[in-house]
Amino acid sequence: MSGAEEEENAAELKIGDEFLKAKCLMNCEVAIILDHKYDQLKQTSDDPLNQMSQVFEKSLQYVKRFSRYKNPDAVRQVREILSRYQLAEFELCVLGNLCPETVEEAIAMVPSIRSRGRGLDDDAIEKMLNDLSLIKKFE
Repeated sequence: MSGAEEEENAAELKIGDEFLKAKCLMNCEVAIILDHKYDQLKQTSDDPLNQMSQVFEKSLQYVKRFSRYKNPDAVRQVREILSRYQLAEFELCVLGNLCPETVEEAIAMVPSIRSRGRGLDDDAIEKMLNDLSLIKKFE
């Protein structure tokens, strides 16, 4: 490793430029996309299950099982709320997928939310988590 290269460390959001710039999706967003594709297959085929690859089918099952939000409006609201906090895409998706309930859980899952000069103190993180829990409650 040359001196110019830094060791990757997700806790400090040192994850490489490619990953930092990548658009990440939460499981619930992927579920919506795959459901839409499945609906298209149903419309164009007499037997949509035969048209799906095993990978597609397993992926759809996985994201449906682990999606914390099912309603497309709730999914949009989650992304909007998390976007207000200047999170990196991967931070946003980790929090949206895992839905921590406490500030301590959120920091343990995404230690970098305390860094990068965003000023996310415990109160701001608590408000973010409360906003997310309201969406979950009313979904």
